[in-house]
Amino acid sequence: MCADMPDYKDTVFLPETEFPMRAGLPQREPDWLAHWEKIGVYDRLREKAGNRVPFTLHDGPPYANGHLHIGHALNKVLKDMVVRSQQMMGRDARYVPGWDCHGLPIEWKIEEQYRAKGLNKDDVDIVAFRQECRAFATGWIDIQRAEFKRLGVTGNWADPYRTMDFHSEAVIADEFMKFLMNGTLYQGSKPVMWSCVEKTALAEAEVEYHDHTSHTIWVRFPVVAVGPARADYEDDEDAFFGEQRQLYLPGTSVVIWTTTPWTIPQNRAVAFNPGIAYGVYRVDAVAENATAQVGERLILADKLAEAALAQAKVTAFTREINCRPDDFDGVLLAHPFRGVEGGVAEWDYDVPLLPGDHVTDDTGTGFVHTAPSHGDDDYQLGLKFRLPMTYNVEPDGSFRADLPIFGGQAILTPEGKEGPANVSVIKQLAYAGALLAKGKLKHSYPHSWRSKAPLIYRNTPQWFVSIDKKLDDGMGTYGDSIRQRALTSIDQLVQWTPQTGRNRLYSMIEARPDWVLSRQRAWGVPLTCFVKKGAKPTDPDFLLRNADLNARIVAAFEAEGADVWYVQGFKEKMLHGIANPSDYEQIFDVLDVWFDSGSTHAFVLRDRADGSVDGLADLYLEGTDQHRGWFHSSMLQACGTKGRAPYRGVLTHGFTLDEKGMKMSKSLGNTIGPEEIIKEYGADILRLWVAQADFTVDQRIGKEILKGVADSYRRLRNTMRFLLGNLAGFSEAEKVEPAAMPELERWLLHRLAELDAEVRAGYAAYDFQGVFQKVFAFATTDLSALYFDIRKDALYCDAVGSLRRRAARTVLDILFHRLTTWLAPVLVFTMEDVWLSRFPGEASSVHLQDMPETPEAWRDPALAAKWATIRQVRRVVTAALEVQRTAKVIGASLEAAPVVHVADGATLAALRSVDFADLCITSDIVLTADPEPAEAFRLPEVPGVGVVFELADGAKCERCWQIKPDVGSHGHAGTCKRCDEALG
Repeated sequence: MCADMPDYKDTVFLPETEFPMRAGLPQREPDWLAHWEKIGVYDRLREKAGNRVPFTLHDGPPYANGHLHIGHALNKVLKDMVVRSQQMMGRDARYVPGWDCHGLPIEWKIEEQYRAKGLNKDDVDIVAFRQECRAFATGWIDIQRAEFKRLGVTGNWADPYRTMDFHSEAVIADEFMKFLMNGTLYQGSKPVMWSCVEKTALAEAEVEYHDHTSHTIWVRFPVVAVGPARADYEDDEDAFFGEQRQLYLPGTSVVIWTTTPWTIPQNRAVAFNPGIAYGVYRVDAVAENATAQVGERLILADKLAEAALAQAKVTAFTREINCRPDDFDGVLLAHPFRGVEGGVAEWDYDVPLLPGDHVTDDTGTGFVHTAPSHGDDDYQLGLKFRLPMTYNVEPDGSFRADLPIFGGQAILTPEGKEGPANVSVIKQLAYAGALLAKGKLKHSYPHSWRSKAPLIYRNTPQWFVSIDKKLDDGMGTYGDSIRQRALTSIDQLVQWTPQTGRNRLYSMIEARPDWVLSRQRAWGVPLTCFVKKGAKPTDPDFLLRNADLNARIVAAFEAEGADVWYVQGFKEKMLHGIANPSDYEQIFDVLDVWFDSGSTHAFVLRDRADGSVDGLADLYLEGTDQHRGWFHSSMLQACGTKGRAPYRGVLTHGFTLDEKGMKMSKSLGNTIGPEEIIKEYGADILRLWVAQADFTVDQRIGKEILKGVADSYRRLRNTMRFLLGNLAGFSEAEKVEPAAMPELERWLLHRLAELDAEVRAGYAAYDFQGVFQKVFAFATTDLSALYFDIRKDALYCDAVGSLRRRAARTVLDILFHRLTTWLAPVLVFTMEDVWLSRFPGEASSVHLQDMPETPEAWRDPALAAKWATIRQVRRVVTAALEVQRTAKVIGASLEAAPVVHVADGATLAALRSVDFADLCITSDIVLTADPEPAEAFRLPEVPGVGVVFELADGAKCERCWQIKPDVGSHGHAGTCKRCDEALG
């Protein structure tokens, strides 16, 4: 600028805003939390609900034990985005957070405290112990509530639900007694997953699978009798030997294979599959130290025989005879411990050979050792053939003290390590001559998800709900059994996101056994029932069923909580006038905590004023592990008490992994907690990570990923800052009606109409990733790289009252209201910052707004098609200018006045109908139908367009920097005509 040239800097309308470029989220987010707390955002939304259609997301209760991990953050942020987006789309979106409070993890923590003090839990009054558990849960609820709120999660934090509240415990008991009254509750004795460390049965949802190395053994079961008695063949000895001689010959054994040697003392049968081919194999030669004996005969599945014999160090063998399925009918075997020294006749019984469909020839020998007390398949076979159950294993995982040879030996120690039982059984099998071979196998094995210790199947008396019993309860619309109602609900009543969730839960419920409700613990809701002394579980009067008694129990729990069940004299008080207390025993097992959480629909959705009108949730949202957990137990519980699923929709998300796709583990040092991310980046970056991820699969997170998220955030923040800066002082009087706007603005309104529909559809489908991708692409491509770039000149340099500038500012105002509300469910803090920067006030909040309705009239497909063509040609021009900028021929596009050769007449007409130089940010442009010369710049993907670079002719305007021939010929020195007029 010449020294005597006027400085027009103060005449340009540069952006004005106090919205900072640097977010400072970790420091500033707590202020917005305090703002929401002060104005009571959640309560104000409920107050203005009016006739809005309710939307209820029912919170799957996290466990009140320990600080939040990244999986908690993913889950709660997803829920928050659902609730906020539904609210801003016009629903009355309710969210009551809750906590699971009963159960083993808390009880275990209190026991640990006792052990540290040298105290024994059993010596403490149970009510006092339960009160310590209650206090422990209360403390963690307060901690977790603060951590959830720090994530920006909205909800009724002042009045959450807790499964240990008196009303909750009363309803859980009442829901349990509905099963008591409808006849599905029964006491049975069957094998269940048992934790020797925690000394309790576990539900399927409490079991996880890890690699485990087990002993494997191949064991002989000698044939002692065959089906038909020889007397039946006394007139035809050859016929008898022709049919079953291979089984009748001395020295013949059936060989089983198992990975649980400790179950051999409990054996009651051996199973085979009639569909498998078997043979009798004679041992002809063996290697040194082999346990196999030359001349013995072993019955094996043909497919597995060679491998099994090799394991037994058999070097030569002969397949003597083919075994037909009928040959096994009535065959009896000897238990391998029959007659063993010290056995005291414990195992001197015959072992039947029985058909079972569960037997395969994938591994082992084709025969399965069957202990009905220690496996589900074994138990089912035992039921079918009335095999006796054994009670050899104590709650701590040791053999009963009076079991011969093995009495008192531990299968698993109290610490979850292998005890001596397996090795003792293997040694005794070798001593008895029954061990054919042994080895080790690494395989997937069930473990407790709390203690991480291996589990065993153990036969114990437990309380079950029959899920196949026919019900006559007046709720048979979707089936007459719990299983049928659940399967029908899954298929007909529930929307699954993703759809694969349907298949997973359906297959689980289709194949699952009866529901085990009881746990042998202290901290939980007791099984509120009484059994008749001396009666058998199968007797019709075994359980006391009385509606008045149930009502008394519920009233007592409502007033004093479930602790009252354990107070001396409670049984007598409850049974007074109903039954003789001395005739009944009070049950002190507690309910599986999955029954607690499965019942939450009753005391939250049904009973709370802010629950659900019909007692159903619009959505349950949890991790994919909850197909075997909360989704599952809620389905079973509600199908027994409501006749259907308690939810209309289920959304499942994957797990969180590190950047390499590895499971997070403290031992690996690859964990990253929400508090770390919030401290470094702020909660909005964590929330944006959630929005950018595909939650239907496992998500990765780490420093590099978060850097990429932060970059996306920065670009969005710049977009919002541009809006704020160029809306300074905007008023209603400036607004321009769409019909009067330039085509560029009308095209942008068309894009907004398209995007509004896509955003709403995406939020309705819980496709947060899709919503963010579309909004982000729009903000960075359509706005920052195109519209903002083009309109900067008009916004900064046009006269205040010019139509183009007013139209642009009108569109920026429209953009502001849509972008802030579209993004508010994700970037809760940042969009509040943006909103308050423009609309400050003590009661102001973007979270009190709805997404503005977008007029259908904004849609203009013909205009959109035209502008798609214009943008394609513009790409060729800007690419041609970039070549010149890179070559340092020009420094800015305003120095250029390119010649654009366009072959297509319609395209050329479209370009001439707009100010194409303005769109290309050049000082001038020449459009021509002349054939493009050889030196013209082209893009292969835009045929028929060539650009010849030319420098702009004229001088640089000192105000707008455009190069125009008329610069310097107006009243204001060094200005072009447009700027001269703007200066007045």
